[in-house]
Amino acid sequence: MDDYLVVGRVGRPHGIRGEVSVEPRTDEPDRRFADGAVLAVRAPHPGDAVPGTVTVSGSRWHSGRFLVRFAELTDRTTAEAARGWQLSVPLDPDEAPEDPEEFYDHQLVGLRVEDPTGRVHGIVSGVEHGGGQDLLHLDVDGRDVLFPFVHQLVPVVDVAAGRLVVDDQPGLLDGGVP
Repeated sequence: MDDYLVVGRVGRPHGIRGEVSVEPRTDEPDRRFADGAVLAVRAPHPGDAVPGTVTVSGSRWHSGRFLVRFAELTDRTTAEAARGWQLSVPLDPDEAPEDPEEFYDHQLVGLRVEDPTGRVHGIVSGVEHGGGQDLLHLDVDGRDVLFPFVHQLVPVVDVAAGRLVVDDQPGLLDGGVP
């Protein structure tokens, strides 16, 4: 989804009326999940049927979990079918996070992947938001390599220069297990 910002991922249903838990992927969940907000939906697996958008009809925090009601999810069955949906909002291409250590996906995709010596290994082709950590999809010699997006392994992200530096551990860039 070009020009979209991932703001959450749907988790388990809560109750029987279609409410779901959402793992926020934004520092502004109250703004992004405000009543009436329309969010784009992407399926967790290619080919899964999903509506193009969903409309927030309510959100709240409950016991440390963020719960959201969508107009399109009316019962537990439809809520269960929504598990894993990735939720996004349109993004102004010039918008950037306030924290200089945070990046939107569109800022990372296309960056050159270099090692500390300056040798180019490929480009960032995507970002995967997992439960424990984010992963970069790297195109390395035509292969899709998943690389952990953590500061210890990616110490430099220079969007202006169009590059990021990876501190490769044996096996990571070549797709093996260290």
